[in-house]
Amino acid sequence: MSSPQQPKPKPKSKSKSQKSKLFRVSTIYIVSLIIAVLAGAGGGALVTQLIPNTNTHTETSIIKAEGEVIAEAAEKIGPSVVSIIIENTTVSNNFWTYGQSYSTQSAGSGIIVSSDGYILTNKHVVSDDTTRLNIVLADGTEYDDVEIIDRDPTNDIAFLKIKDVSDLPYAEIGSSADLRIGTKVLAIGNALGQFQNTVTSGIVSGLSRSITASNDQGSFSEHLTDLIQTDAAINPGNSGGPLITYDGKVVGMNTAVADSANGIGFAIPSDVLRSIVKSVLKNGHIEKPYIGVYYTTLTKGIAKERNLIVDQGALIGGGNQRPTVPDSPADKAGIRSGDIITKINDQKLDNRYTLSYIISNYQVGDHLALTVLRDGQELTVDIVLEVYKR
Repeated sequence: MSSPQQPKPKPKSKSKSQKSKLFRVSTIYIVSLIIAVLAGAGGGALVTQLIPNTNTHTETSIIKAEGEVIAEAAEKIGPSVVSIIIENTTVSNNFWTYGQSYSTQSAGSGIIVSSDGYILTNKHVVSDDTTRLNIVLADGTEYDDVEIIDRDPTNDIAFLKIKDVSDLPYAEIGSSADLRIGTKVLAIGNALGQFQNTVTSGIVSGLSRSITASNDQGSFSEHLTDLIQTDAAINPGNSGGPLITYDGKVVGMNTAVADSANGIGFAIPSDVLRSIVKSVLKNGHIEKPYIGVYYTTLTKGIAKERNLIVDQGALIGGGNQRPTVPDSPADKAGIRSGDIITKINDQKLDNRYTLSYIISNYQVGDHLALTVLRDGQELTVDIVLEVYKR
């Protein structure tokens, strides 16, 4: 603060320039005062015109940036997504047309997983009655020399092969382990069998879902577990297409929708798919690892009901069935009814990382150390994974 000044004699008069300066200063002061009053008493419109709305600009930039990310992810994975045109021949068991055969057509989607033409899709897309397959690439190239390589006996997974091709664009199957509820995802596929490489967006709505799925004809039904739930639109024809994250990584394969709801679709996690893809590329057919146990995934409710000391893990046996498949890895290792498997190779079992989910990440021949709770005592059981016997 400056020190007080001594009073000066009052001038007799002001010059014209001094009067003009005083007028300009007074005018600026008055205008500023008016603007301040208007701003405080509803002059927001004036202030808005004087000051750019940075929030609107930021929101627009975010929307634009997200749109560009989606476009880049779709462009990255799009060439490896195919449309599958299927012709099925069925023999009628209707009284009036019994024994007559007729053809039907349907459509689905698939993911190219190797440059030489291996394609991953859903088992329900290619049934036992399939007599002809056409593959259409994203650029419109068509192939009709296609064979069904194998169909998974326990999951909705199948493999096709385009014969005598090379240098096809293919997708790498990523990991679904880091997915969280709310993660943004895209679903791509041949929607309704006529809108090729349709892209829809949404989020991961749930994890480790279990459903019983069937096709439109009711000729296929299967109980599926450990699924990803998403609200990204999945329509008929999308089955077999990829579910991807915004960085273009395949984290699942679209497989089912809930007919009685809006925005509820399901995908098989990529961690379940990856080891099966490896086995097909290596052996030319599916080699599915298994340990051979009958189990229940524990919850707090089951643990309380049965008075168990743990509420997470795989409870072996129950009821009148055998706890293990005869001559299976678990049978050879001495797994008993009432055992609770709590860890596999130090990975804890819970509602997300179930026994089947963890096993699906391994290959036939891998050695596993099971942490087992038996009669209140913890022990380690070593097993070697074998090929699932069909």
